[in-house]
Amino acid sequence: MVSMASSRAFIGLVAATLLFGFAAPLHAKEFLKGERPQTRGYSQAVITEGGKIVWLAGQLAVVDDSGKSLAGDLDGQVRQIFKLINATLEKAGGKLSDMVQMTVFITDVRYGDRLTQIRREIFGDNFPGSALITVTALAIPEAKVEIQGYAVIGSK
Repeated sequence: MVSMASSRAFIGLVAATLLFGFAAPLHAKEFLKGERPQTRGYSQAVITEGGKIVWLAGQLAVVDDSGKSLAGDLDGQVRQIFKLINATLEKAGGKLSDMVQMTVFITDVRYGDRLTQIRREIFGDNFPGSALITVTALAIPEAKVEIQGYAVIGSK
């Protein structure tokens, strides 16, 4: 019994030390840029150290906050999706600029240029890494775009 109690205490001590004593220091994000990626609105890589990783499920948006349909409105869908992602990140203690990677699914390859313009407005010059994939349809037929990704919160 004593050895089992000692083992549990030791495991608890190790866990506490890892959580509080040896947490990795937070460092600035580094955005690796290149000519083509910057033109298309993504970074070749985003390097982080420390911080909390948040894995974001795919988001669709076929209505806005007031319930108005966004069925034929690519811009509205993209902006609403980023608004939803930002709200999720805020619940986790972060913000949209904490995104370091995203996968974007579009239902028409011609949406890519407009998506890039909107992403540029939202992220400035420090884009997440990104993949853009054209699909025949999404889970909701009116959806033109879906975005998933991950963020690192606390890595400045």
